[in-house]
Amino acid sequence: MSDVVISVRDLVKRFGDQTVLDGVNIEVNRGEIVIIMGGSGCGKSTLLRHMVGSLQPNEGVVEVLGKNLATLTETELNDVKKRFGILFQSGALFNSMTVADNVGLILEEHTDLDHSIIDMMVKIKLELVALREAAEKFPAQISGGMKKRAGLARALALDPEILFYDEPSAGLDPVTSASIDQLMMDLTAKLGVASVVVTHEMDSAFTIADRMVMLHLGRVLLDGPRKDFETLRDWPEDRLGDLSDDQRLIRQFLRGDPEGPLTNVDQGSENAYAVDLLGVDNSRLTGGRSVQSTRSRKGLGVVEFWKGLLGESQRQQRQSRSLRTRLAGDRSCGDFHPRRPLEQTVWSSRNNLSGVFHCSGWYRASPEGKRGPSGGSQCGICRRGVAGSKSRSPPRH
Repeated sequence: MSDVVISVRDLVKRFGDQTVLDGVNIEVNRGEIVIIMGGSGCGKSTLLRHMVGSLQPNEGVVEVLGKNLATLTETELNDVKKRFGILFQSGALFNSMTVADNVGLILEEHTDLDHSIIDMMVKIKLELVALREAAEKFPAQISGGMKKRAGLARALALDPEILFYDEPSAGLDPVTSASIDQLMMDLTAKLGVASVVVTHEMDSAFTIADRMVMLHLGRVLLDGPRKDFETLRDWPEDRLGDLSDDQRLIRQFLRGDPEGPLTNVDQGSENAYAVDLLGVDNSRLTGGRSVQSTRSRKGLGVVEFWKGLLGESQRQQRQSRSLRTRLAGDRSCGDFHPRRPLEQTVWSSRNNLSGVFHCSGWYRASPEGKRGPSGGSQCGICRRGVAGSKSRSPPRH
């Protein structure tokens, strides 16, 4: 009998124009625990669904227990599915049934065993996961860790040759997570099953793994023994130049570092976002930078940025300058003046205002400390009073 129970060769899966899996090759041997990991959206769940026969590949072959799943009839596929078990992330128990009934349901549906034999087998499976005392409880009456163990007991009901685990430690406290890890290792050793585990929990992965597979953007970056991944995880910072781009990416993922290849966003994709959002080529406006700072060297970043993106008519220019001065906390007397040089700003704490005054929102001027008619200050251009915050509307002239 071959030791290879799962063989994935040159697997390609597309959804429309998006390629989710791109030439994936993986083998899983009997009696080993294989960890499949990678960032969100890298194709882990899609790969798992191919292994259990829920999806068919566009290209490539998926063989489980020596059977090419794509060529099987529905009856033949169901026969293969009876030979593996799945532990879902949430446990996926039926809330209206007790723990014992959840486990026994599989045996009632897929065997012709007598009820007394089924009851005995249910107790055996629950004892394997240390849950026999909770047999008559409903899912709502047990903890999250107990639900995971009940789901595992149900996955073991038909004595499978392969176990698939989808995030077995998700949402569990460290102690419960460690107990689930120990349970998976014990079951693998006692029953000789092959285990495929999809997880983000690095502590759990390095505890239970015999082999690890790193996926990124639908490709397998590394498939090897746990030792290879431990070497990358512990690689010294001062020798990063010795690693390839893929190895540096794997190292960042394993260590959970906030900076590195995984978080260096491609500029082209960001520019495409700007084009999609604004209908404008962002690289033309920002000199290749994906995001233009809202603070330019001269402090007029907000206005200049939008002027560059959208262009402005004369009226829009007046409105944008008014927006800029309001953002700066300025006050205006509301009058329109001929174009004049920007006068030097004088800050005044006497008015409890920003101290920057101008006419009609676009020409700054010094208030020179003079008082206006309603407790405000005097406009430095027209020398007319600018009303305070509690006064009537500013005077026109």
